[in-house]
Amino acid sequence: MTAQAATTPIQSIVLVAIASFIGSFGALFLKSGAGKLHMGMRYLIFNRRLILGVALFCASSLAYVVGVRRGELSVLYPLVSLSYIWTLLWSVIFLKERLTKNKCLGLALIVAGIILIGLGKG
Repeated sequence: MTAQAATTPIQSIVLVAIASFIGSFGALFLKSGAGKLHMGMRYLIFNRRLILGVALFCASSLAYVVGVRRGELSVLYPLVSLSYIWTLLWSVIFLKERLTKNKCLGLALIVAGIILIGLGKG
């Protein structure tokens, strides 16, 4: 392995954040497509929502790989947890799931962890 730069470029941070955003939509479409599997597994390959979910996860992975190329993994990888925040938001908006106190507490802990790791990079 080669030595990493002492800092993480903003482009890497943005790419990983975008990857988490795209990946959260992948999860939403996988959930939506999974609801259609009651018609039988043979419809798996014709399920547009599942295919879109997988495609979004692949796009997310590509953005992630490009993002981590030049940055510190210890700084960038925690940003992937932003996908949990986005996924919860989409679940509430599109799937009409309830936002509970425990979910809010979990989100607050995720954000606090991201901030603490970001502060620890100096």
